[in-house]
Amino acid sequence: MKPEPLTKSQRISALKHETSSILNSLTDPVFVIDLKNQISFVNLAAEQFLQSSQSVLLGSNLNVYFLDGSPLYQLLEQTRKEQSSVAEYGVRLDSPRIGSHLVGVITSPVLDSDEYCVVTIQQQSIARKIDHQLIHRNATRSMTAMGAMLAHEVKNPLSGIRGAAQLLELNADDNDRQLTRLICDEADRIVKLVDRIEMFSDTRPLERTAVNIHEVLSHVRLLSKSAFGKNVTFINRYDPSLPEVYGNRDLLIQAFLNLVKNAAEAIGKQGGEIILKTSYQQGVRMRLFGGKDRMDLPMLVTIEDNGPGIPEDLHEHLFDPFVSTKAGGKGLGLALVSKVIEEHGGVIEFNSQKRLTRFSVSLPLVPKGLRSDTGVATNNNGLESS
Repeated sequence: MKPEPLTKSQRISALKHETSSILNSLTDPVFVIDLKNQISFVNLAAEQFLQSSQSVLLGSNLNVYFLDGSPLYQLLEQTRKEQSSVAEYGVRLDSPRIGSHLVGVITSPVLDSDEYCVVTIQQQSIARKIDHQLIHRNATRSMTAMGAMLAHEVKNPLSGIRGAAQLLELNADDNDRQLTRLICDEADRIVKLVDRIEMFSDTRPLERTAVNIHEVLSHVRLLSKSAFGKNVTFINRYDPSLPEVYGNRDLLIQAFLNLVKNAAEAIGKQGGEIILKTSYQQGVRMRLFGGKDRMDLPMLVTIEDNGPGIPEDLHEHLFDPFVSTKAGGKGLGLALVSKVIEEHGGVIEFNSQKRLTRFSVSLPLVPKGLRSDTGVATNNNGLESS
């Protein structure tokens, strides 16, 4: 017996469902805009890009998410006027909610309708993540070789110099003793610097376990509040449903503590805010450092501050060794952060402008066979400030 043919309304409903499923499978954000610049449709990637749910986005105006004068409005106007698709690449979209993004934008009219336009965002940051990761990896390898060389060629002679200065100090008068003390102090300072660089020469495989990222961030926040972040307001925006990450707890604490310390020092005064946020992202995969398999990187951890921002001339080299925005800084903190995240098979990037600097870290989840059976207990999961 043949099934009854679908009615026209059933066919339309099935087509809409299929179309929605296809669009939700795309990793590029896609949203539909009406003549009043109100959002009529978003796919899952657009929800993540705009950092809002579909229920919030539908019916809201673009001006909630993009500043007046944004190139997006000009492209929409051109599409409506010419009733043709317009594509522009290297577009900087500035938003009070999601920061600044360098993207490609394609605007197209909806066929048989002069009321709606389709906007497709091509996130060039994904390609740039991989490109930057390769650059950071090369810089890290250079530091690895330098650390091994300095440990042998510098620390050993310094021990002899310091020992000689201490012997001279035994028979020196007060004026000469100041000079021998200076030699010892400077030798110690150089050794400390070499010790920090030597950390890059540790190439042993990481010992990884299931790590609760919220416990890591809570520990970082506690350390920060008791040390350098006493004048800073910390805000948590955690997704309590996230599973564990696959990593080394101590090294992740060290990496995020460096990022938070940099943020606190950049703010440098009462009234500053640091936002710690976790979320889930789709479509980001990368080959694990030193391995053959590709890993999903759905865990996104972001650290934001409302400080003055990072000078633009440092953006391209911020994770390179000896690059620092601080007077007297050694420029090794962010290089070490990059090394730790890289060894986890993750990706780190940043966006910075005045009053908003955001470091974003993508990390792999624990493989299913290694996840705990008891679930993930999270601390301070909701919105909280202190």
